[in-house]
Amino acid sequence: MARPTGSADLPLHGGRVPHWLGVRMSQLGRVIVEAIVLHYGREELLRRLAHPFWFQSFGAVMGMDWHSSGITTSVLGALKRGLAPVSHELGITVCGGRGRHSRRTPDELRAVGERTGHDGDRLADTSRLVAKVDSAAVQDGFELYLHGFVVTDDGAWTVVQQGMNPDRRQARRYHWLSEGLASFVDEPHAAIDGPPQGVIANLTDTRARPSRAAQLKLLGSGPDRILDALGEPAQPRLPHLDLPAHHDVRATDVRGARLRATLAAAADRGPTDFTELLLTPGVGARTVFALAMAAEVIHGAPFRFSDPARFSYALGGKDGHPFPVPLPVYDETIRVLRRAVDQARLSNTDRLAAVRRLDAQARLVELTAG
Repeated sequence: MARPTGSADLPLHGGRVPHWLGVRMSQLGRVIVEAIVLHYGREELLRRLAHPFWFQSFGAVMGMDWHSSGITTSVLGALKRGLAPVSHELGITVCGGRGRHSRRTPDELRAVGERTGHDGDRLADTSRLVAKVDSAAVQDGFELYLHGFVVTDDGAWTVVQQGMNPDRRQARRYHWLSEGLASFVDEPHAAIDGPPQGVIANLTDTRARPSRAAQLKLLGSGPDRILDALGEPAQPRLPHLDLPAHHDVRATDVRGARLRATLAAAADRGPTDFTELLLTPGVGARTVFALAMAAEVIHGAPFRFSDPARFSYALGGKDGHPFPVPLPVYDETIRVLRRAVDQARLSNTDRLAAVRRLDAQARLVELTAG
């Protein structure tokens, strides 16, 4: 049975992603997804999207504000645009989105069902039920406004949806994963991200099973008895990622040892892997460092993503923190990864293996540095 994996405070941010960044996010997101699917398969991609720490880090490495709720909308939008041309080839489709796009999710899922032979109506019902659970069964003060449904041709899926509390200027992100899902109403979430808001009515908690049964029994007894019977619900005990309101990236937001290890690995492996092996002239130290950070997103286990702020050092951030996005470095990073993935599709894995060695070298340096 899928269980919650953590929570996070997400400051609610407005604004739009500029076109120049949105286009690049789609390209970089697509090539990272292709690399993950090539190495680990579609199911692993769904597991990562269902992990709130990895999801936040993924958005940061693509150049979004490292701590904001806007990562959710931007990442899902970038993946929907970027993967659309190759969805048939990869066997992965991103449906839904924000506002009016979320309301189109059932129709998009029925189209997936027609193409793949799966029951599209059942997928559409799943989409509606997931949204209903997080808006009615989990009453935590956040109104849903975004619903993203990522489905494979095998029928496996991940849902990422987000609610907002405008009064508090905060957002909460909910993660679902079909793998191991035994019930939609008994601890179905892979994770819930968001700030604690006092008493929360979470009827999906396994400890609420007797309460659910009792409520059904009490329906015929009138509202007074139901109100008398209600008690204070138990709070979920989850790891908590606290994403602060400040825009700048501070030393306290980053695990310095890992950041230094990635820098050292980029300096050490760069000339060998990217001049001699990849034969990519003109790739400088900044591009190699960005590639090393992207390599960790591709290959790193979930426990490594406890500090999403670190990944904002890969290609900067939309809001200018920790530095403005360097477009030549961003474009070169996409070009090198795209070349490596394209070669891997032709059974020439040397270039993609070189990217992986950057991540391996960073971990080695991290261990030896203590």
